[in-house]
Amino acid sequence: MAVIHHTTLNPTKLELLTAWLPTQPWYLGGADGKPELAKAGGFRLDDPQGEVGIEFMLVADASGDEPVTYQVPFGYRAGPLDGAGDDALIGTMEHGVLGERWVYDGAHDPVLVAQLVALMAGAAVPQEQSVSNTPDPTVAGHFTGTEHPVATGIAAVTSDAHGTGVRVRTANTSGPGLTLHINRVVRPRQDATAQDLGHVTGDLQLPDGTKARTLFAAVRETGSGRA
Repeated sequence: MAVIHHTTLNPTKLELLTAWLPTQPWYLGGADGKPELAKAGGFRLDDPQGEVGIEFMLVADASGDEPVTYQVPFGYRAGPLDGAGDDALIGTMEHGVLGERWVYDGAHDPVLVAQLVALMAGAAVPQEQSVSNTPDPTVAGHFTGTEHPVATGIAAVTSDAHGTGVRVRTANTSGPGLTLHINRVVRPRQDATAQDLGHVTGDLQLPDGTKARTLFAAVRETGSGRA
C-alpha cells in the first residue's frame, strides 16, 4: 500500500499544472493561458511493484467565465520513463523525502494505465488521495463480461478536445484490442455508454460544496467510436 508523505514539493503540483494545462488540446481556459487552479479531489492507485506513484487529481480552474474541473492522472517516478516522448512529461519536482521526481501525464505511463484497467476489472483497490493505506469507497470500477483484461503496455496515445484515448495492449483479451478513454474535462453526471466495456466513476466536488457522481474513465473495443 502506498505511503503518503506530507512534505514539501518544489514546484508544487498546482504550479506544474499552471504551466502545463494551457498546452493541452482539451484545455478550455482563456487565451492568456493563465489558469487559476485549486485542488478539487481525486484518488490514488497502488503500483504492485511499489516504484511508481499513481494519482488521479481533479483541479478546478476559475480563470474563465465559468469554473472548469480537469482530471490529470500523474505518474511519479524516480527517473525518466523509458520511451516516453516530450509530450508525456509534465515536469520535475523536488520531493522533501524522496528527492527529485519525474512527473508524467499518466496517460503515457504503462504502470498507471495497467492499474486503471485493473481497477475496472476488480483487480485493484482505489485509495484515498491524501491518507496512507486507506481505500476510497467513493471510487468504483466496473467491467462487463467474464474476460477481464490485463493491460501489458501502451500502443498509442491521442489527445483532442474530447479527452485522451490510449490504445492498450492486453495479455488475455481477444478481438480488435481496447482503447481507454480518460475524461479530462469532468462534469456532473457524465456516464458510461452502452458501448463501454468498463468504466470508473467517482465523486466530483461542485463549486457550492456539494458532490455529484461522474465518469473518470472508460474502456471499449478499439474502433468502436469513442476516442
